[in-house]
Amino acid sequence: MKQWWKESVVYQIYPKSFADSNGDGIGDIVGITEHLDYLKELGIDVIWLSPVYESPQDDNGYDISDYQKIYKEYGTMEEFDRMLLEAHKRDIKIVMDLVVNHTSDEHKWFKEHPEYYIWKDAKDGKEPNNWGSNFGGPAWSYDEKMDQYYLHCFSPKQPDLNWENEALRNEIYEMMTWWLDKGIDGFRMDVISMISKDQNFPDGELNGLYGDHQPFVCNGPRVHEFLKEMNEKVLSKYDIMTVGEAIGTTIEEAKKYAGEDTNELNMVFQFEHVEEIGEKIIGKWTDKPIPLPELRSCLNKWQLELEGKAWNSLYLDNHDRPRAVSRYGNDSPMYRVVSAKMLATCIHMMKGTPYIYQGEELGMTNAYFDHIEDYKDIETINAYREYIENGLITEEDMMNCIKTIGRDNARTPMQWDKTKHAGFTTGTPWISVNPNYLGINAKDALKEKDSIFYYYKELIALRKKHPIIVHGVFEPLLESRKDIYAYKRVSGDQELIVVCNFTEHETKCGLFEERAGGKRLISNYKTHKKGILKPYEARAVLYEKNI
Repeated sequence: MKQWWKESVVYQIYPKSFADSNGDGIGDIVGITEHLDYLKELGIDVIWLSPVYESPQDDNGYDISDYQKIYKEYGTMEEFDRMLLEAHKRDIKIVMDLVVNHTSDEHKWFKEHPEYYIWKDAKDGKEPNNWGSNFGGPAWSYDEKMDQYYLHCFSPKQPDLNWENEALRNEIYEMMTWWLDKGIDGFRMDVISMISKDQNFPDGELNGLYGDHQPFVCNGPRVHEFLKEMNEKVLSKYDIMTVGEAIGTTIEEAKKYAGEDTNELNMVFQFEHVEEIGEKIIGKWTDKPIPLPELRSCLNKWQLELEGKAWNSLYLDNHDRPRAVSRYGNDSPMYRVVSAKMLATCIHMMKGTPYIYQGEELGMTNAYFDHIEDYKDIETINAYREYIENGLITEEDMMNCIKTIGRDNARTPMQWDKTKHAGFTTGTPWISVNPNYLGINAKDALKEKDSIFYYYKELIALRKKHPIIVHGVFEPLLESRKDIYAYKRVSGDQELIVVCNFTEHETKCGLFEERAGGKRLISNYKTHKKGILKPYEARAVLYEKNI
């Protein structure tokens, strides 16, 4: 079935790091508006805007103190309205980040409506259970006024909302309706799989210093009931796009969240291919590469098992992930460009809606800052202190992990040009700019016809031209290979074969020589060797079955 969000390409903007228009070192809404023509040139259809609401910024805006105000450092509601208008003039839709698993502890609800949050009595003079927070430390904080503990799966300044409370749910639905009536085009829903908790609140299996809360807060007993209610009362009344960040989701759960006829969401983000595979040192932290067979097996599973049942989100990085070319490709000067193009080909030719994270279209890399003082992310800083102080990891190993997968790798300022601070700001940026901006920036990319930017533009244009890229059935190929990711898409009399070399070595591959004809849709090399893939080579070739 044709739906606009299936045929779209989404571009995520992390406002704090995108473009600063007033020199205070912090990105803002006017800065976004000033660069809409850049995004129009790229060809994207939708902007996913990370939170711009009023916030104390304990977690860079994912701690909201007022859902219907704009954070003062980002601008005003009038500036937001102008950005929305200018985006729509360019046929670009705006999808807002909706954070309703938790608020800031500075939200008026926390003071005026404690029943909107999750409170428990002490147990044996300590926290109600052994759960640990995602950001380090216990998941419970004591409040003297209430003489109880409140739950926060993230920072203590991010108390979890009590979705069991009907009045709270109605307040959330009214707020969502207010935004949709303003004209936005949908919601990306932060950790939406966590809104229903196991009401027994049992201890979790120890993972380091604390118990694992995930089995009791992800895909909880009433989550689908709540989302069906949200859909009925709000979402179904608008032609919008909805995507849920579904931490801990499984294939079967995803079919419920994003099923063609389940009346919940359009699609979900799952995390198996970016978090759950590969060797870990402690918790989520690692400095080890991801083996291609594991990555391929995971992505193929989601492609195959959601076919005809639910819709996929396609991504390798976002504001919570390291840079894709650094994590999955090769960000050395020799291979950065070609491997970034290869990764883009691999993801954009799959079935689902592709997401581009700001700077991905330039091949921006991890920051590799050497000192913990250079990092700003609350999760990174807390993990560094907790693990090192308790002797769970050496400082050197932890810094290597942070350089490999730390969230700040994605949050360094957008690299616009060669001027000071990469053209992001005339002031002092809130986090340091990646020093490689002199060689990696938008201004240079727009001048270079063979740049990563124009490769992404070509991928986006191909998606609009060839329905097989959107709707074709996915079939894996060469699954025994440790160096090649290959698959085909099938639709009617057409087959699209996609082959990607994930190594810096030439490798044998005869897929394209096994059949005559075929039209090359895209490749990151201008010339090819017969039966050989060059380092990080990607090719997509369209065949007519009758040929």
